[in-house]
Amino acid sequence: MHLAVFGGTFDPPHNGHLALCLYARELLEIDRIIISVSNNPFKHNRGAADEHRKRMAECLSSEINLTGSCCQVSGWELEKRQPSYTVDLLNYVHQLYPHDSVTLLVGEDSYREFNMWKEYEKLFSLCDIVVFRRSSAEGSASPSAASSENGSIAVIDFGYEVSSTEIRELAAAGQSISRLVPPAVHRYIIEHGLYR
Repeated sequence: MHLAVFGGTFDPPHNGHLALCLYARELLEIDRIIISVSNNPFKHNRGAADEHRKRMAECLSSEINLTGSCCQVSGWELEKRQPSYTVDLLNYVHQLYPHDSVTLLVGEDSYREFNMWKEYEKLFSLCDIVVFRRSSAEGSASPSAASSENGSIAVIDFGYEVSSTEIRELAAAGQSISRLVPPAVHRYIIEHGLYR
C-alpha cells in the first residue's frame, strides 16, 4: 500500500489543504492519506485549541472521503504533549505500517524551514518527499527538485493561494470565510465560535 503523510497545525484546515490531498491522491496514486495534527515548534501563535484543530482535521478528512474513502486523522503528535517532529512521526508510521511505502506531502511554506527540521537527513530513508510549490511565490526563491547522497525531493506546482493566517484574520474581523474552507470545517468554526 502507498501511504501519504500530511502534517500541519490545521488552524484551520482550508480548501488549499483539501485540494492538495485530492490532487496528491490522484497524481501520486496514493491508497491512504494520514493527516497528522501537529504541535509545530515553529508556529507559536495558534488560534484554536488542540482539540478543535483535531476535530477540524477530522472534518477535512470527511470531506476528502466523500470522494472515496482514503483518509484518516492521527492525533499521535498532539497526544505527546510536546513539540512535534516529522522524523518521529514517520518512525511511528513505519511501526504501524512496516511493509508500506510512505510519501511525505509538504507545502512550500513548511519546506522553506526544511533544513531546520530535527534530523531532516533521516527523512530520506523513511519516505519519499513531495513539495507542493506555490505558483506565485513573489520575491523569494521557489523550491526546485533536489537530490543529494541522502535522497531526493520532488516538486509539484500547486497554485492554490489561501492561508490559515488569512482565514483567522478574516474570521476575527467578522468577514465570511465560507469560500475558503470546506463546508464541514466552516460549520464547525461557526458552531464553536472559533477565531472571533
